[in-house]
Amino acid sequence: MQRRDELEHHLAAVRERIARACEQSGRSADDVTLIVVTKTHPASDVAILAELGVTDVGENRHPEAGDKHREVVEAGIDLRWHFVGALQTNKAGAVARYADVVQSLDRPKLARALDRGAQAAGRTLRCLIQVDFDTTDPGRAGVPPQEVAALAEVVVSECPHLELGGVMTVAPLGQDPAPSFAHLREISTELTRTVPSATTISAGMSEDFETAIAHGATHVRVGRSVLGQRSILQ
Repeated sequence: MQRRDELEHHLAAVRERIARACEQSGRSADDVTLIVVTKTHPASDVAILAELGVTDVGENRHPEAGDKHREVVEAGIDLRWHFVGALQTNKAGAVARYADVVQSLDRPKLARALDRGAQAAGRTLRCLIQVDFDTTDPGRAGVPPQEVAALAEVVVSECPHLELGGVMTVAPLGQDPAPSFAHLREISTELTRTVPSATTISAGMSEDFETAIAHGATHVRVGRSVLGQRSILQ
């Protein structure tokens, strides 16, 4: 009960922050989906979150994500699972079997691997293109803004088992996130001209999701502010 009370308190605080940010931006809180990032936290926490009304959870590592998904599903809990971390091509097929959304699509080779995995699983997989605005760290996941259109074309024209849902970003560390979030919204607007259904804008985490909401985020990814400091997996 102590953990449930803790999560309930934190979740209420985050939902209040979302509501306040939406009000300040002239938006409805219903327009923003909260994804609770549960990486390194146990399936028991996910079960509590579901009881508290959370509908979407995020994970960023395989096989941890797959193991947790299986445990939660076996408990009869139905959630939308977002894979939000950098994804190796050789793990794409496995992730395509359980993720409802892959938010970290950033290269054609990964798109094709996810498409093959979704086909093998007999399902359609929703994907977001991860956009990287950090020009100082070439090793970060994500595609540069100028390459979004080309990657979108690969998804639409070559990957029949993928659905292009929109865009995602992680703001550059140590910088004002507002310019990146504003740029992401511009990219989203341009993308929807050719893919009208690609309306998702996933941006903002615990420390900056209010800024993301002000710039049009439809989904925010919050871990620490709901779950507390992450445990270390054994």
